[in-house]
Amino acid sequence: MTDAASGLASPGRLAELLDRRDYLADEGLATVAFLALRMGRPLFLEGEAGVGKTELAKALAAVLEAPLIRLQCYEGLEGSQALYDWDFARQLLHLKAAEASGTADAARLEDEVHDRRFLVARPLLRAVETQPSVLLVDEIDRADVEFEAMLLEVLSDFAITIPELGTVRARTPPVVVLTSNRTREVHDALKRRCLYHWLEHPSFEREVEILTRRLPGCSRALAEQVAAAAGRLRGVGLVKPPGIAETLDWTEALLALGARELDPGPAAAALGALLKHREDHEAVLGNGFLDGLGG
Repeated sequence: MTDAASGLASPGRLAELLDRRDYLADEGLATVAFLALRMGRPLFLEGEAGVGKTELAKALAAVLEAPLIRLQCYEGLEGSQALYDWDFARQLLHLKAAEASGTADAARLEDEVHDRRFLVARPLLRAVETQPSVLLVDEIDRADVEFEAMLLEVLSDFAITIPELGTVRARTPPVVVLTSNRTREVHDALKRRCLYHWLEHPSFEREVEILTRRLPGCSRALAEQVAAAAGRLRGVGLVKPPGIAETLDWTEALLALGARELDPGPAAAALGALLKHREDHEAVLGNGFLDGLGG
C-alpha cells in the first residue's frame, strides 16, 4: 500500500478524491477500490466496453500520485513482451566493440552483455521496479490462458526472476487493476487473487453529471437528452450498446457541429461517434429511432 493509499480513511474519502479527478464512482465501486488499496489486492473489473474500467485506473494513479503503467493485452501476447527482453542490437554492438579492442575473455564478455543496462523492462518489470506505481492490465480476456498463468505467478509474489541477473522483488507492491470485457471467461485462479467488481452502465443522473463535468460546453438540457437516448439504445439489442465513452464522443461531436439540443439531423450526422457497427447504424436509422428526438 502506498503512502497516499494509507491516508485514505474511507470509501467516501476515495470517492471524493476520484471526483476531483472527474471520475464519478458510485458507492459500490468506491468501496471495492478502497478495499483493494487497503488490502493490497489486485482489483478485477468486468463490464461492457466503455463503462469506465480503464478510466478508473487512470484516476487512481492521479489520486495516488503514482505513474500509470499499462499492459495492453491481446491474443498471442508473450511473457517477453510483458516482463522483459534483452536489447540484442546493443549487446551485439558491445561485443563488436570488445572484439575491436582486443578483448578475448569469453566469460567476462558473457557477464557484460547480460548487464542490467542491456535489459529492456516491459510493463510488468517496470511496475515491480517502480514505487509507487499503478499497473493496469487492460483487457486480460484478450490474452491467452497461458499468459494468465504467468501473470498469476507475478501477482502472487510481485517478483520477477531473471536467470542472468537474479530475482527483482517489489519493495512496495504496485496497485494492480485488471480489466475484462468478458469476451471469454478468465480463469478462477486469477479471479481468486483479486477483488471483483462488475461495472454497470451509469445511471441516468450519473451519466448527465459525467457529460456536464467532462464537457464544459455541454448544457444540462443536451446532457439529459443524450443520456436518455443512450439509455434507450442500450435496451434495443444492439451489437455494441454505447458505453459512457461513446456517449462522451457523441456529445462532443454534437457540440462540434454546433448542436445545442439533440435534434435528428445532427444526431444522425454524428452517429459514427456513438455506434461502431454497420448493423447498429442500420437498426437505429431504419426504425426511425432518431426521428423522435428534438428539443
